[in-house]
Amino acid sequence: MLPAAHRLTDAASYRAASRAGRRSGSPTLVVHLAPGEDGDLRVGFVVSKAVGNAVVRNRVKRRLRHLVRDRLTSLPGSGALVVRALPAAAGSGSAELAVDLDRCLQRVLEAPR
Repeated sequence: MLPAAHRLTDAASYRAASRAGRRSGSPTLVVHLAPGEDGDLRVGFVVSKAVGNAVVRNRVKRRLRHLVRDRLTSLPGSGALVVRALPAAAGSGSAELAVDLDRCLQRVLEAPR
């Protein structure tokens, strides 16, 4: 579980990060990162019904939460990160999701502003 200070909770923050942030995609994920000026980095996950039924969606969310929690120290200190799972994430294991997440995070962190 992510600490409460690191969770995105309102729809406006999701929209802002998705629209104003830098984006990177992979076959299983799309990552949006919107840098912020103050506060903690807040993370949100979007796993739609296109990914699968409730059991599959919750499994994907748990895997993504675990992977992001392990990478919080390597991310910027403030801003908003939105991780959106694509339908291919349902059939992917944790190792494949980790590789795709690392690749996407590296791209959004290195992208010019």
